[in-house]
Amino acid sequence: GQPCWSGSLPTMVCLLMLREFVQRLKLEATLNVHDGCVNTISWNDTGEYILSGSDDTNLVITNPYNRKVKATIRSGHRANIFSAKFMPQTSDQQIISCSGDGIIYYTHTEKSPDINRQCQFTCHYGTAYEIMTVPNDPYTFLSCGEDGTVRWFDLRTKTSCTKEDCKDDILINCRRAATSISISPLVPYYLAVGCSDSSVRIYDRRMLGTRATGNYMGRGTTGMCVRFVPAHLSNKSCRVTSLCYSGDGQEVLVSYSSDYVYLFDPNNDQARELKGPSEERREELRQPPVKRLRLRGDWSDTGPRARPESERERDGEQSPNVSLMQRMSDMLSRWFEEASEAQGSRGTTRPQTRPTAALPSLSTVSFIFLYCLSSSSSLSLSSLHLGPSRLSTSVPLVSPPLVTGTSSGSGAPSSSTGPGGSRASTAEPVLSLHYSTEGTTTSTIKLDFTDEAPNSRGSGASSSRGSGASSSRGRGASSSRGSGASSSRGSGASSGEPKPSEAAGAAQTREGPVAESSASDERFLLSVLCITCACVCHRRSAAARIQELFRRRKERREMEESETQNIRRPSVKMVYKGHRNSRTMIKESCFWGNNFVMSGSDCGHIFIWDRHTGEHLMLLEADNHVVNCLQPHPYDPILASSGIDYDIKIWSPLEASPSFNRVLADEVITRNELMLEETRNTITVPASFMLRMLASLNHIRTDRLEGDRSEGSGQENEDEQ
Repeated sequence: GQPCWSGSLPTMVCLLMLREFVQRLKLEATLNVHDGCVNTISWNDTGEYILSGSDDTNLVITNPYNRKVKATIRSGHRANIFSAKFMPQTSDQQIISCSGDGIIYYTHTEKSPDINRQCQFTCHYGTAYEIMTVPNDPYTFLSCGEDGTVRWFDLRTKTSCTKEDCKDDILINCRRAATSISISPLVPYYLAVGCSDSSVRIYDRRMLGTRATGNYMGRGTTGMCVRFVPAHLSNKSCRVTSLCYSGDGQEVLVSYSSDYVYLFDPNNDQARELKGPSEERREELRQPPVKRLRLRGDWSDTGPRARPESERERDGEQSPNVSLMQRMSDMLSRWFEEASEAQGSRGTTRPQTRPTAALPSLSTVSFIFLYCLSSSSSLSLSSLHLGPSRLSTSVPLVSPPLVTGTSSGSGAPSSSTGPGGSRASTAEPVLSLHYSTEGTTTSTIKLDFTDEAPNSRGSGASSSRGSGASSSRGRGASSSRGSGASSSRGSGASSGEPKPSEAAGAAQTREGPVAESSASDERFLLSVLCITCACVCHRRSAAARIQELFRRRKERREMEESETQNIRRPSVKMVYKGHRNSRTMIKESCFWGNNFVMSGSDCGHIFIWDRHTGEHLMLLEADNHVVNCLQPHPYDPILASSGIDYDIKIWSPLEASPSFNRVLADEVITRNELMLEETRNTITVPASFMLRMLASLNHIRTDRLEGDRSEGSGQENEDEQ
C-alpha cells in the first residue's frame, strides 16, 4: 500500500525556501542491494520506489522507507548499466535500460527473463549513455550514445531491433558523442542534447523525424533552436556529463567533465555578441602538456581522504595506494618527458652522433606507445604507408618501423608507417596522430588528416581510450560494438569502475568511452582512404582523396554555420564551483526545488549551492571514492545518492540544527581545484598497455646498452691494431 509520507508538498516548498533545510541533511539509510558500482538511480512517479542499475548488470526496485527489495531483475545486459527508467503510466512494470555495450533492454517485470532478453535494441555503436522517457507517454523513449546519435523508439511499432547497422530510429546525428539528454518537463517537444564538443543543443522535436516515420532529415542542425557553449570552452572538447531542465522548463543545468556546472536560460541570446578566445589563447590551447599516466582502476585520487600531489610532496607523504604499477607509470611518464627534452635540445644544439645510451628516442617511444595501445585494444597498426605522422608535443611519431595487423572493428585498417616511406611533400596531406589536448583526462588518441607542413600541428578527431576502436570525430573511422565499447560512463566517460581490487578482472570499465564515432558514410570514406594509402603506388591518389574529404568537410562546416546563424546562443547565467568532475562520466547535477543546485564530486562529497547566487551551502560526505548520481524525491525532502560504493544512500533533514562546516568545505574546495588541474594532465591506460609498453622500452634500452658496449669494444680493437 501507499507509505505514510513524512511530509506534504506544501511543507516541502516551505522547507526548501530556507537554506537551513539543506544544512540539516543527515544520512538516514543505506541500501545494500547491489554487488557493483551503482551507476543509475531514479524514483518512480509516486516516490514510493527507487529503480537502480549497477555494474553487476542487475536492475533492482527498492522501497527506501522499509528498506526492502521489491524485485531484483537479471537484466540481460553484459556490460555495466548506465541508465534505467520506469516507463510512465505503466504501474512501474515496464523498464528501459542501457549499458556500456550500447544495448538497450525493454524489461517487463511480470514476464520471464527469457522473454525480456528477446526485447533488446542493438542499434547503438559503442556506449549508450542515457535513456530518457517522455512525460505521460508510456510508449516512446529516447537514447543517446557514443556513436553521436540520439534515437527515438516507439514500442507500439517494435519491442526489439537487432538489425545490423540500423539507422531506422535515428532522430539526430550530432556527428560527435552525445553523452546526455534531457526533455523539458512542461514543453516535452524541447529536447536538450549534450555533446563531447562542449556544446548543448536544444531541438524542437516537432521538426524532427526518423527513417521509420519517413521524415528523417539527416542533418544535425535540423530543428536546432539553441546552442550553448561557455565562452572559454569554445575551442575545447569537454564532455557534458549531465543535463537537467528546471521544473518550469525555463533554465537548463549542465555539468562538464574537467570543468564546472553552468546554468543558462534557453531563451537568452546574449552570447552571440561575445568575442571568442584571442589568438594568444588559441595558441595556448594548442599546446598540450606532457601527459602523466594513470593505471585504470587506480582511484587513489578520489574520495574524502585524497590529497593533491603537491600537498603530499610538501608533507613528505606517499600516496596510500602506491603500487608497483604506479611506479612503472611514473617511470614511463619520465621517459616521455626526457625524450621530449632530448628532442628539444637536439633542435637547438649540434646533433649528437648518438642519443643517450639508456634513453629511447621520442619517435621510438611514441611508436611503441601506439603499438602497445593497439595490442591492448581494437586499434591495430597495419601496413599503411603515409607521410610523416606525429603525436602532440609529448609524443611525436616519426617514421616508425612497420607493424602489421588487422583491425578488429569494422575491418578497416588503421595507421602505421610502411617500410621505405619517403617523406611526403609539404603540399600533401599527412596523417596526424596526437593526444587529446582537452577534455576528459583519459588516454585519448586523436586522429586527423592535415594538409599542413609536417612540422605543424594538426587538429584532432578520433579517440581511442585504451580499450576502444579507432574513430574520427566528424570524419568517421572504424568502430565496433563488441571489442570497442567501454562499459561505463567513466573518466572521461563512464561511471564508477569496479573497486581497485576487482578492476583487473573487469571485462569493461568506466574509465572512458572508446571512440567518438561519426556517420557511416564517413567511416566508409576513411576506410577507403586507409586502404588506398596502404598502396605506395597510389600515394598521389590517396592524397587527392584526402583533399576531397577536406573539401567536403569544409563545405559541410560552412553549411552548418550558415544553417545555425539564426539559432539562439545563450550566455552563462550562473556557474557553480568547488566540486571536482574528472574521473567519471555520470556525475549528475540537478535542481532541488526552486532554490538549490546539487552535484556529485570525485572527492566523495555532495555539493549543494544556492541556485540564484552560486553560494556553497552544504557539503555531505557520501562515498569512499566518487559520488555519481543524485536524485531528489519528487515530493518529500529526501535525497538519494550513489557512486563507486556498492550501495544507495538516503538523506533526510534529521539534524537538530544546521551542521555545515565551512572551514572543512573551504579546505575540500581548495584541494579539488588543485587536483582538477593535476588530473587535466593525466590519462588513464589499462594494465596490459603498461606491461607491453614498459617491456618494449626496456628491451630497447638493453639493446642500446649492448650496442654501446659493442661499439666501445670495436673502437678498442682498432686502437690496439
